[in-house]
Amino acid sequence: MYGLVNKAIQDMVCGRFGEKIWKEIKQKAEVDVDVFISMEGYPDDLTHRLVKAASVVLNLSPSEIMQAFGEFWVKYTSEEGYGEMIDMSGDNLPEFLDNLDNLHARVGVSFPKLKPPSFECTDTEEASLKLHYRSTREGLAPMILGLVKGLGTRFDTEVDITQTQSRDDGAEHDEFLVKYKPH
Repeated sequence: MYGLVNKAIQDMVCGRFGEKIWKEIKQKAEVDVDVFISMEGYPDDLTHRLVKAASVVLNLSPSEIMQAFGEFWVKYTSEEGYGEMIDMSGDNLPEFLDNLDNLHARVGVSFPKLKPPSFECTDTEEASLKLHYRSTREGLAPMILGLVKGLGTRFDTEVDITQTQSRDDGAEHDEFLVKYKPH
């Protein structure tokens, strides 16, 4: 994964729990990187170790950490220079979700080794849709729950998201039911 992801995890932990807790998480994860370079690639394993260590240190499940990170990621990327790109991807939650693959294609210009997930919206109705998530990476589905909640905040939309099928249970891909109500 790109350093931007690990840098965001660090910023989230430091912002909520302080630098001391971040150092403890890094030590437990056996990560000796002092500064993550946003545009540099790091092994996925390093990110997974940070999440596992954060889970132990903060006494939260890895799923809870990933959900919190998903919410944080929306705000973080907006503030880290990607806000305009995000703004161009949709004027409301369903439109944005429908354009996620296009957004990742644009981001891929800056991050040539990006292995983005794929998203597809089906069964779109006035207040709900099914979001299909496909990724070559394991264990990131909980992040989608947080991402969609974070996007709900960004678009001033009340969101209820439920995972309806999971690769962990043998499904071909992860699927979520997203119910939304703009304010």
